[in-house]
Amino acid sequence: MMDDFVREKLIQWGLSEWMETFKEQEIDKESLYCLNDRDIDNLIPKVGPRARFKKKLEELKQEEQNANQDTQGSSFQLQDKTNDMTEVGPSPGDKDEIHRKRKSDHQGETSEWQTPTKWPRDSKSRSIEEAVILSKVKVAMENVKAKIQDNTELNDFLKTKIIDLETDKRELVGVFGRTGTGKSSLINTVIGVKNLLPSGSVSACTSVMIKVEANMSNTKYEAEIEFITKEEWRDELWSMFQFLGDKAYQEKEKDDDDDDDDDEYHDICKKLSALYEEEWKQKSCENLMDNKYFREIQEFLQSKKKSLTCESAQELSAKLVKYTRTDTKQGQGREVRKWYWPLVKRVTVRVPQNDLLQHVTIVDLPGNGDRNKSRDKMWKGIVGDCSTVWIVTEINRAAADKESWEILKSAASLLGNGGECQRIHFICTKSDLFEDFDDHSKADFQALVRERNTEAKDEVNKEFNKLNEIKKHFGDDCFEVFTVSAKEFLKRKLLERGDTEIPKLQEFLQNLNDRHSKTLNYVSGARAILSQIQAARLRETVGNETEVCEELERNMTYHLFPVKKAMEDAFQTFDRCLSEGVEKSKSSCEGNLNSFLYLRKTGRGFHRTLKCVVKNNGSHKPKKGKEINFNRKLTSSLTDSIDEEFRKTFPNEGKCEAFDGVISTFSLGTKELIQKYKDVELQLIFLKTEEDKMKTKLSRLICDRKKTIYSSLLKTIEEIMQECYENATEFKGKDSLQNMRDTIVRHVYESKNSMFDRAKTVMLNELKELTDEIVETLEKTMTKSIELSLKTDYKSIPDVSAELTMVQKLYDELRSISDEEMS
Repeated sequence: MMDDFVREKLIQWGLSEWMETFKEQEIDKESLYCLNDRDIDNLIPKVGPRARFKKKLEELKQEEQNANQDTQGSSFQLQDKTNDMTEVGPSPGDKDEIHRKRKSDHQGETSEWQTPTKWPRDSKSRSIEEAVILSKVKVAMENVKAKIQDNTELNDFLKTKIIDLETDKRELVGVFGRTGTGKSSLINTVIGVKNLLPSGSVSACTSVMIKVEANMSNTKYEAEIEFITKEEWRDELWSMFQFLGDKAYQEKEKDDDDDDDDDEYHDICKKLSALYEEEWKQKSCENLMDNKYFREIQEFLQSKKKSLTCESAQELSAKLVKYTRTDTKQGQGREVRKWYWPLVKRVTVRVPQNDLLQHVTIVDLPGNGDRNKSRDKMWKGIVGDCSTVWIVTEINRAAADKESWEILKSAASLLGNGGECQRIHFICTKSDLFEDFDDHSKADFQALVRERNTEAKDEVNKEFNKLNEIKKHFGDDCFEVFTVSAKEFLKRKLLERGDTEIPKLQEFLQNLNDRHSKTLNYVSGARAILSQIQAARLRETVGNETEVCEELERNMTYHLFPVKKAMEDAFQTFDRCLSEGVEKSKSSCEGNLNSFLYLRKTGRGFHRTLKCVVKNNGSHKPKKGKEINFNRKLTSSLTDSIDEEFRKTFPNEGKCEAFDGVISTFSLGTKELIQKYKDVELQLIFLKTEEDKMKTKLSRLICDRKKTIYSSLLKTIEEIMQECYENATEFKGKDSLQNMRDTIVRHVYESKNSMFDRAKTVMLNELKELTDEIVETLEKTMTKSIELSLKTDYKSIPDVSAELTMVQKLYDELRSISDEEMS
């Protein structure tokens, strides 16, 4: 029979799907070390998992040999293993190593610890100990899940709860910044991986989104490339060729009013040349869809993702360059003939065993979305999910960098009321670079760096304080300015003096990971489930179920009342605000139309811009300058009417909660009941944890749904205006500009008496659905938990007393680590 040691190793190595096979073959610890290649081939027929198992087994054998070396050797072994930690954590033997290290530190003459009463853990040791605890508890819960039979509602419920323990939301950090500001270097430096994202001589492609996260399953550098569809590329080709045709006509007309068109023309030429070189100039759209142009990327033709696996960051970076960068005449990528970034929607890069990325994803984002609809939809989704954004710009132009501020302005509503962003970090790069500075005095140079850093922070903060349209979406303390020099940090010259704030950004990411709280949540949840299971076996000795149930149900009814009241108040408030917004929207229609349609009365440039707006259903993203979005202009009075109340009702700040925190105050009163009814203590512990988990679930639900509620106003206007834009695109020839204008004006005037009311109704319906679901979830979830805990007739419940005792001990140990950190 398979023992706990083997089971734990398979979970730790990410091979839990093979546990049943190992169990059937009765692989224990002793036989594990005796496995030969043929045995392993029979146990794990799949090549990928088999290769990983062989590698991990060799490492395990090597660790056993190293454990027999002297005390000094074991200290180095501990460090090596920490660098190769998997997500589940080390084996129980690792904890013994920690104790050996403690003993060595106490006995050795060079120890920095002076025989304290309690060994003070550094962060690395704490991380190892928590990983050990998490690993043990996960093994215990896998064992329990295997014991539970599938023949009762309670058993199904408990199995689901064990599976739910694994849920883990990643924190998203979105990084904005124009090409050349040092975004790639910043990300490489902060996560401590040199040459991961290409920088320097190879120019960044502004349309490709790059996600960087941890690979905790093996030691490889991996990438996954997602492409747009063939149909989307065909549509994009057609659109680009339409523009080029208009541009050729425009050149004949010699219109001087087309700077934006020139930028877009060069953009299109660069995109087509990247993929087709010069062939596109003699081909039609249909010719350019021939499969021969995509032979190297069969995944694009098959609508699949392309995967890359490499041994080093530099090797992966070299393979990725043609999917994420633009053409270059020198430096990295000079051997590349074709560049496939025009077809790429998103790239996900995974860095092996990186603690800063274990629960955090850093996303290198294009500035203001994309003309491609699928890319733009993905961009909006990712921006809305960011809990933090980094705006990256060079320090010598930070406060005056219009592009950086425009990025923030255009994304403010998606990040704030329409998203979950809590922090905006404005990062000034290249803080140690000066033009024409004579570096004869190092002290003078350092003083100059510090002076400029302080000045840049002051100027950027002043600029942010002017932006009321952005500030209404965020709290007063959400904005922070950092000054960094990635170059000097890598040289380790400024770290001790604190002249670069890279360490602060690393500390911020570490806090986002907050491994301790995630481990504590898992262990606490496991403890509650085991309490429930064990309580079921003791049910016959309990005599107060009816009385306890009545008190729990009374408490639930009492605490549901303020929740319902808060939901009703919120609905009434938004109803009032939106009614005012509707009236303002109707009265401002004419002004919005004139400012959009008649700002420039003549010129092919405006004609082209308006054609782009109607073709893209009301919005246009020029190469330079502000986004043009007529739908947003029409919606502005509605959003203005609710912005303040919306932020109060659905705050993003961690210290504040939705609906004035009324959900947090909901309680079954289990803590008080435990003191009164000791014979049902285990059931009440379970209920308390269920209550906490339900509140966490509702918090996530509210965060997701509030984005839908806020965006519903703009979405409704877009839907109502779509028919108008489709009709406007049909006009060609001499009077097409005036005909497009007339069509838009007529549609808006005919729709304005119903359009804004419709947007209001849709939003209120979305809000009502959310508030009803919150109340229903609170009531139904806790009613079912009470029933399963105290009213169900239990059958076939396994004995988990040993697991409960162990998990309780580990829980207490984890809490002691927390108390030590606090002290």
